[in-house]
Amino acid sequence: MTLEERLLATLAPWRDAPAWLIALSGGLDSTVLLHMLAGLARRQPLPPLRAIHVHHGLQSIADGWPAHCQRLCAALGVPLQVERVDVSPGASLEQAARQARYAAFESALGAGDLLLLAQHRDDQAETLLFRLMRGAGVLGLAAMPAQRVLGRGHLFRPLLNLSRDELRAYADEHRLRWLEDPSNANCRFSRNYLRHRIMPLLAARWPQAAVTLARSAEHLGEAAQLLDELAQQDLAAAHDAPAFPWLALPSLSLAPLLGLSEARQRNALRYWLRALTILPDSQHWAGWQALRDARSDSVPLWRLAGGELRRADGRLWWLSGDWLRAPAMPTAPVGQNRPMALPGNGCAWIDGVLPAGNWRLAYRQGGEVLKLAGRGHRDLKRLLNERQLPAFVRGRLPLLYDDGELRAVANLPGLDAPPDGQWRLRWQPPIDDQGLS
Repeated sequence: MTLEERLLATLAPWRDAPAWLIALSGGLDSTVLLHMLAGLARRQPLPPLRAIHVHHGLQSIADGWPAHCQRLCAALGVPLQVERVDVSPGASLEQAARQARYAAFESALGAGDLLLLAQHRDDQAETLLFRLMRGAGVLGLAAMPAQRVLGRGHLFRPLLNLSRDELRAYADEHRLRWLEDPSNANCRFSRNYLRHRIMPLLAARWPQAAVTLARSAEHLGEAAQLLDELAQQDLAAAHDAPAFPWLALPSLSLAPLLGLSEARQRNALRYWLRALTILPDSQHWAGWQALRDARSDSVPLWRLAGGELRRADGRLWWLSGDWLRAPAMPTAPVGQNRPMALPGNGCAWIDGVLPAGNWRLAYRQGGEVLKLAGRGHRDLKRLLNERQLPAFVRGRLPLLYDDGELRAVANLPGLDAPPDGQWRLRWQPPIDDQGLS
């Protein structure tokens, strides 16, 4: 079976995709992938092929790479898209470049499109070793997934069952020319050290080292999938509807988690938080234990890279973005039947028509009193305690005043409107994209 036939068989489930987009660096691996797919497209009914080259501008020699890729694609009859990106400096230049690259890939994908990356079996083996040295867990040791969702489309690595030597032999047979990135020879980078120093030693003792390491990554991938399925089962009971659905914040009921073992608690939380934040390693989960075991009358929180996990009235709440900053006091006129933007706090509006008066919106300062029909004047703090409104919401809950008298509290039935129901104070809290990723 030729490499092209093996590639075509691997891509069989994706033959109905609207388009195939090839990530083309110009190096050996992506050049071979492009060449094989262009040849198959001349003999087989495949989705339309396109290539994308991301230019990071990190080294002067790379300035000529887009032109090389353009000549290659022109010779093969494949359209090329060149994306120039800015790489934000940081602790890890590799990581910053990777993030910029994948952001460009994601923006280039249409609905249902397939992005094809040229990583191969040797890359997978190196990734497993690299993550072992970083103390990764099961999910990390599963190395690179063969496929995953990316933006509106999917990412797929069709060469994971092929070796670097097989790709090199194909390139030599077809007299292909490719780019050599000089940084790939620099063993100061961990991946290059593994590739040039460690893997040859392993292969000298165990010739099938790359094969067996890649196989181990597959086994770990299956284990990670089983752990995810266990997490889904453990979280099912915790995904009940909160008492305040208008908050639109990720939240869980705490009680179902407390009945699990420590390991299952961490597994379930890792699964739930994975889309929300970078997670700490296994040695830094004391924040979760402190949050879980805090006294019921306390207001505990666990700060993570992308936000905070709060505990309130038997629930876990994820806060990020505007929720981590105190909102500025509203200054715009009260909106009637139209949303009024609240700086850093979503928007509010009046359903109905307010009578004439000196109306304004504000937030809690302490000591507020609200007059209720049949109950007289009641302390707002006590009313919020009765409703069991989470403490982190109370300071940003819009309050409506007329001539200095508190008249309504947004979104809380019985407190958000006058007895005659002629109008009602509504609030849409802030929704942070980071919490919905």
